[in-house]
Amino acid sequence: MLFRQLFDQATWTYTYLIADEDTREAVLVDPVLEQVDRDFALIQELGLTLKFCLETHIHADHITGTSKLRDRTGCQGIVPEHAQAVCADRHIRDGERLTIGGITIEAIATPGHTDSHMAFLVNGTHLLTGDALFVRGCGCTDFQSGDAGTLYDSLQRLFQLPGETLVYPGHDYRGHTVSTIGEERELNPRVAGQSREGFIQLMDSLDLPNPKKIMEAVPANEQCGRAAIATR
Repeated sequence: MLFRQLFDQATWTYTYLIADEDTREAVLVDPVLEQVDRDFALIQELGLTLKFCLETHIHADHITGTSKLRDRTGCQGIVPEHAQAVCADRHIRDGERLTIGGITIEAIATPGHTDSHMAFLVNGTHLLTGDALFVRGCGCTDFQSGDAGTLYDSLQRLFQLPGETLVYPGHDYRGHTVSTIGEERELNPRVAGQSREGFIQLMDSLDLPNPKKIMEAVPANEQCGRAAIATR
């Protein structure tokens, strides 16, 4: 399996490139509009065929590059079930699996940060957690129909995975790149040893500012980035 973690400094966003080294079929998870040229060049350099752009959720902090990549490559744009994105080619359900060559990507419903959010388990070893679980943190729950209790339940579901499962988050603000389920289960300060009620109280008290791009990003991402492209 070819696996690459790519970073957008402006929004602290990780994009993930996954490919089968035999068939050269590839998936991009959470592409960023401003990084489309970088990602497309890498796909070409590696001799890959992009089959899917896969979103963990409708983002509020960056605009997706899915529409632009779909225009360039003919890939399918896939969003979680119930996500408000009529532009998507497909909506993926909890437990549904995508395959590229010998690689299996399983969707795990992890709502709470938003009301439609998926984590993706790649070949049973690499867990792309989006904004549900960060390295020593988690996504906020105070906009886009987020709910702290629902997120707590989603995190407990992820914590049932084997401890050695690698955790690759959708963002990081402190220089971390990867963790494990075992580490986060024991060391994540927002969740470890925390009751559901305590987690709800903690999340409700954070009082974090909304993402800077929320007014632009959410409506653009409901159009797979198309509205943003039209204005650039």
